[in-house]
Amino acid sequence: FFSDPHLTVSYSFRLVYYSLIGDFNFLSLNNLSDHGKVMLKSMAGLIFLVIMGGSMLSWLIFPTPYFICLPLVMKLLALIVTFIGLWLGCEFSYFTLNYNLKSMNWLKLSWFFSSMWYMPILSTFGVNYFSLNLGKFLYLNIDQGWSEYFGSQKIYFNIMKMSMFNQFFFMNNMKIFFMLLVFFIIILFFITL
Repeated sequence: FFSDPHLTVSYSFRLVYYSLIGDFNFLSLNNLSDHGKVMLKSMAGLIFLVIMGGSMLSWLIFPTPYFICLPLVMKLLALIVTFIGLWLGCEFSYFTLNYNLKSMNWLKLSWFFSSMWYMPILSTFGVNYFSLNLGKFLYLNIDQGWSEYFGSQKIYFNIMKMSMFNQFFFMNNMKIFFMLLVFFIIILFFITL
């Protein structure tokens, strides 16, 4: 019983530490605000329903509320375990991935044991594999393919570039003709020597 709050507090502290404390946290590219009336009304409705639903479920499961009287040692033990979980969560947050880790020698084995054995492979392989391959195919052939090159304004720019190239030839027609004549004479001169 007392290991559950310890692990919960440890995980919660690590989650708060990694998501909120650090150099680039609390910064976002698009600043979000929660001042919208629609979002506040829906969140208020959800909070109300969660509290009421939880209390109704509690009354349905436990028809009579029991008064629990714990001795002082048990109350302090829960607090001590909570603070130990907080301390261990803080210590776990300082772990970094470096080359001195012994689990790096058995990386595949440690990955296997840390991923609940075959559970992720069995539960998600058939679901994710084909949809991810389809997404990769569509990304490579449509998003990064010809539609990305010719989409939007690119056709206009390509036509404009080709017309400028044609205009260069048409405006400098005599110059190009004389340059070709000079090159032709030089080539004939070197061939006859």
